[in-house]
This record gives sequence, structure tokens and C-alpha cells, in this order.
Amino acid sequence: MGKKERFAFYLTPEKKAILERRFQEDGSRSMTAFIERAVDFYLDYLSANNAGLFLPTSIKSYLDGRLGQLEERLSSIAFRQAVEQDMVAGILADAYQFSGEDLRRRRAESVNNVKKTNGRVSLEQRVRGAWEEGDEWQD
Repeated sequence: MGKKERFAFYLTPEKKAILERRFQEDGSRSMTAFIERAVDFYLDYLSANNAGLFLPTSIKSYLDGRLGQLEERLSSIAFRQAVEQDMVAGILADAYQFSGEDLRRRRAESVNNVKKTNGRVSLEQRVRGAWEEGDEWQD
């Protein structure tokens, strides 16, 4: 440890009382050590420019766990949806014989429909012919 310099600073009586209480709760060797650690922490915080690096471990662990659960749930939903979509595609492919040109046209039309509806495609809207030119999507 290098040589230390004396440095005076001023606090309100309320802040000083809080500082003394917290210093004792922390179990620091001295008030100087406590303040020095606090200053180091704040300087590191400013250097990192990211409060996320300073989240308590318990909060970070909780968030990681919840995000993991969300990821698993979304993966499961996406898998089930892909299976259902594959079943529908298989049934249609077995029932109808589409040419390559039919499939390309249908894909382009489907991409436009999904973009137009922001992914909220409805079979009922499709059956009623809401995809005709000039029709607006309505929820």
C-alpha cells in the first residue's frame, strides 16, 4: 500500500451519522478504509459506464434463471408451431400437386401478407378475402 495523504471533506450531520452506522455494519477496519472502498467502487462504476456490471450476484443469478426459463418456453413453443406447420404443409402437399411456379408465387404472397400484418396472420381474414389489394389489416 502506498503512502496516504490527508484529505478533508465535509458532510452534513445526517450523512455523517449514516456513514458511521454503515461503516460499523460493514465491519471495515476503519472509516478511512470504508470510504476508500466506496470511492473505488464509484470510480469503477464510472469507468465501466454500465450499471449492469454492478448488479448484486443474487439479482444477476435470478435474472439469468428467469431468462433461461423464458428461452426454454419460447423454444418449446416455436418447436410445436414448426411441427404443426409441417403437418399442414404435408397435408396440403399430399392433397394438391403444386408446380414450382405456384410455390414461388405463394411464398411471395405469404411474405407480403406477413409483412403487411406484422406477423398477425389470420385464417379467417384470409378466407374472407381480406388480402385483396387495397384492403387494410384490421384487428
